[in-house]
Amino acid sequence: MKFVFLPISIVLGLVAGQLSKKLFDFMWSRFDEEEAPRPKHREINVPKLLIALVIEGAVFRVVKGLVDHASRRGFAKATGAWPGEDAPERA
Repeated sequence: MKFVFLPISIVLGLVAGQLSKKLFDFMWSRFDEEEAPRPKHREINVPKLLIALVIEGAVFRVVKGLVDHASRRGFAKATGAWPGEDAPERA
């Protein structure tokens, strides 16, 4: 069943990436009038770049994690098989 879920996971991962980018851009527009600094920009404030990268990374992980978990729940509901592990491994 994991192989059946793989294409679904890939497509929804791409969707989550686009959604997180739009959410980050919206959040940044509330923080600053300029677009978020990117590493490719020559003249940027490095502390501001660091803040932007941390926020962007956090938003991406949260959105991707929520979309991934929701897609697994939907897949399990539709097929009766959970495409992943049941619980985290003990340390």
